[in-house]
Amino acid sequence: MTVNLTSRASKALETAVELTGDSKTDSINRALSVYAYVEQVLHQGGSIMVQDDPDAAPQKLVIF
Repeated sequence: MTVNLTSRASKALETAVELTGDSKTDSINRALSVYAYVEQVLHQGGSIMVQDDPDAAPQKLVIF
C-alpha cells in the first residue's frame, strides 16, 4: 500500500516517531487504531476528553 501524506500529516508522523521511538509503520498503525476508536465513540454519541497538563481542566476533544 502506498500512502500520500500532506506536509502537515508528514510532520505529525515525524513528531510521533520522535516521541515514541516507534517506526513510521508502527506509528501509522497505532494512529489508525486510535482514529477508529475515536470515530466509534463519536458515532455512538459519546465524547473524548483531553487534559493538556495535570493542573488543567479536561476539555472535549474536537476533531476538525
